[in-house]
Amino acid sequence: MPVYALGAQLKGSRLSRDEALASKILAARPSVRLWRTDLTGLIAWRNLAHDRMRLAVTVIGIAFATLLTGIQLGMLVNFTHTTANLVDHGGADLWIAAHGIKTVDLATPLEERRRFQALATEGVASAEPYLLNFGIWKKPNGVRETIFVVGVEPDALMGLPWNLVDGLKPRDALLTPDGVIVDTLYAKKLGVDRIGQTFEINDHRVRVVGFTKGVRTFTQSPYVFTSLRKARSVAVSLRNPDKAITYVPIRVAPGAPVETVRARLAAHMPDVDVMTTPEFSSRSSNYWLFSTGAGLTIVSSSILALFVGVVIAAQTLYASTMDRLPEYATLRAMGGSRSYLYRIVITQALIGGAIGYVFGMAGVLTVVWLSREASAPPEAPLWLILGIGGVMEAMCVLASIISLRKITKINPTEVFR
Repeated sequence: MPVYALGAQLKGSRLSRDEALASKILAARPSVRLWRTDLTGLIAWRNLAHDRMRLAVTVIGIAFATLLTGIQLGMLVNFTHTTANLVDHGGADLWIAAHGIKTVDLATPLEERRRFQALATEGVASAEPYLLNFGIWKKPNGVRETIFVVGVEPDALMGLPWNLVDGLKPRDALLTPDGVIVDTLYAKKLGVDRIGQTFEINDHRVRVVGFTKGVRTFTQSPYVFTSLRKARSVAVSLRNPDKAITYVPIRVAPGAPVETVRARLAAHMPDVDVMTTPEFSSRSSNYWLFSTGAGLTIVSSSILALFVGVVIAAQTLYASTMDRLPEYATLRAMGGSRSYLYRIVITQALIGGAIGYVFGMAGVLTVVWLSREASAPPEAPLWLILGIGGVMEAMCVLASIISLRKITKINPTEVFR
């Protein structure tokens, strides 16, 4: 007979008979060894499943906590990726930038001679010019949009557009006179319907020759890729635009230690910043995260979501455990040891937490999939999925352990009262 059924039967008896029966059960403890058999998981599950409404409340609470935490942290992950997209997909080992650069999008002009200084440094395999500058995109109807113009050489190895889904290949597109590549996510914003359409950037004619997909920008000013020559021709705001660059992406020679090459470059050019790709990426993300209102809002929202999610999960499991005190009293009356009760309670927490987490994470992944075409969708990398699962299970176990303080004080005869 299940523990919860036995408890109900014992409670319905007369007190005198209950006391007599309790004495017999307690006297028989050496022979009643259910807790030594491998029934921990089974008893834990039956205790959970016995009251379906209570189980549903537990699962819904943990699922909601998982959903809330997963979506908000997913937004934070997307934020860190979009703020450093150009760096992460640039294909470079090192980057040379103007001294004090804060983020890749806030580019500062750099002297072109820095590229030649880099090429003359031992361990450098290639160093290429790279131009990033603001521009004004003009639609045929006269409406203007702010964009980032990204200029690279057609034969470049680094800094090329990625995730092309339509049109010419990157090098062919960059060789096309006036050719530009835009992203499908921002096509409507820029008024682009098809390849071959013509527009203006800073009053210079351009023609769409290709589309990327998923090249997002945090500032919502789309990246428009073109040849270095075209980017310079539209860079009317820069001094000496014919030789303008803002970065020098570098690849080190095979077998050359990146940090060693970086140290050489820094020694040759102490008045510029020489960064590895991870360092430049982190600098860009950290600037937006901790130095701007938008970043601080996302960080604080993520911390709050994690805290609320943890509290909901912990409170749900704590209440669920406390509601089952009569069942635990029955186990104690049957001779169950405290360690056995601990295993039952923790197993119940793990099972309930796992079920709620599965439903909640299914909701998170659904939101991620449905918003995949948005400009700022949440992301759910494997490490985040597993991390949230670990946090939720840990909180469920912690809540159950806290409730164990009450369980250890259970008087076995309480089940008969």
